[in-house]
Amino acid sequence: MTTLAASEGRTGSENSSARQSQVIERLGAVLPAHAMLWRGEDTVPFECDGLTAYRQRPMVVALPETEAQVAAVLRECHALDVPVVARGAGTGLSGGALPHAMGVTLSLARFNKILEVNPYARTARVQCGVRNLAISEAAAPHGLYYAPDPSSQIACTIGGNVAENSGGVHCLKYGLTGHNVLRVRGFTVEGDAVEFGSEALECDGLDLLSVVIGSEGMLAVTTEVTVRLIPKPQVARCIMASFDDVRKAGDAVACIIADGIIPAGLEMMDKAMTAAVEDFVHAGYDLDAAAILLCESDGAPEEVAEEIERMLAVLSASGATRLEVSESEAQRLKFWSGRKNAFPASGRISPDYMCMDSTIPRKRLADILLAIAEMEKKYGLACCNVFHAGDGNLHPLILFDANDPDQLHRCELFGADILETSVAMGGTVTGEHGVGVEKLGSMCVQFSDEEHAQMRALKTAFDPRETLNPGKVIPTLQRCAEGGKMHVKKGMLAFPELPRF
Repeated sequence: MTTLAASEGRTGSENSSARQSQVIERLGAVLPAHAMLWRGEDTVPFECDGLTAYRQRPMVVALPETEAQVAAVLRECHALDVPVVARGAGTGLSGGALPHAMGVTLSLARFNKILEVNPYARTARVQCGVRNLAISEAAAPHGLYYAPDPSSQIACTIGGNVAENSGGVHCLKYGLTGHNVLRVRGFTVEGDAVEFGSEALECDGLDLLSVVIGSEGMLAVTTEVTVRLIPKPQVARCIMASFDDVRKAGDAVACIIADGIIPAGLEMMDKAMTAAVEDFVHAGYDLDAAAILLCESDGAPEEVAEEIERMLAVLSASGATRLEVSESEAQRLKFWSGRKNAFPASGRISPDYMCMDSTIPRKRLADILLAIAEMEKKYGLACCNVFHAGDGNLHPLILFDANDPDQLHRCELFGADILETSVAMGGTVTGEHGVGVEKLGSMCVQFSDEEHAQMRALKTAFDPRETLNPGKVIPTLQRCAEGGKMHVKKGMLAFPELPRF
């Protein structure tokens, strides 16, 4: 005898299959056959982004090659009321590109052309799928480069950088993506062309560029970006400073900024992270140090020489136990190789890691490190810490095994504790990785119901049906009423508030 549950399960599966067939048929009319994937084994590579603890295969993957095809896909999905999740290189770390089970993942990987490098205007116009580092490589013959340099710059794309407002190790002096982008072109959820910002000094109408940058693919689909290029500095030198106490290192960061110095880069790593990266890249780090700082100066030779001397004086007065200054470009790059490889180095020592992202006042750097050390004992998991110390942006990497449901659960609690402690110290739940699905619960801690309502009003102004990357970034009132808890089962994230089809 067929049970009611079995009957309902079969009916749901049949409805899903029918829905998928309908979407495939409609998209097949606007896309060539090779630009669509829907069989299970073909969609596996799209089931998650850099936050691998949560996975969900999309119903269909669309891989358009032209803007006309992007517009057509969006129009068809809008007509069918099908969710759309835009995806770049998939290097995001907050689950912002996690697919919708009954939706279309819109991959923009084929939009990978550098359209123009203008050395006179110091701009580059590129498609959204161009890698971050490729922009600087294309601008190099003109003595220019693109300043934001996330650690994933060799792989991450400019479209994803725009979605997350990405930063990097040089963001203290040169700013985030938002400070270096002039114009964004894309499409609304209905498939209409839209442009934000301008290549001119001012743009007509409302300037919504800063609204779209960092909106995590919830307001529009980006296809083209115009970025600002800056001259490559004549020289750059880096100080590697060791400290026997994390509080001394944290205070040194605050002292450098208080002295009126804005380094090109100011990064901090704790002892666990230093050990992990030194074993991986052999950057010459001090393994006895409780924490190390990388402090970089760039510009004209005379300017750099003066700034290096000033930073050495501040670091020495702050209790540095060892100071080493790069004497060549090769040595400078060697110092930075460890910091740039912090994430892969952590992957070598643990089956999985969850990279958190929050921001606190600089003066609380030592406090948060000591708090995280206590959390390691509380949750029984190790954590390696690396910071964009200059602007207080934390990246604790919690080490765990995703195949162990208990470890995953403790890791989630650990991460939420870091975020909530950051807010309690006067910080925010994210700095540059975005909210995605990872920080939905923590958004309930930082923002009020009224603030969430304002965010949702902006979202619905662009996307009234809320089908563009739905269920992310802005928690529902229901989720906050439940204490912001994540709905997780065996590493699969569920969205109880999303519409079912």
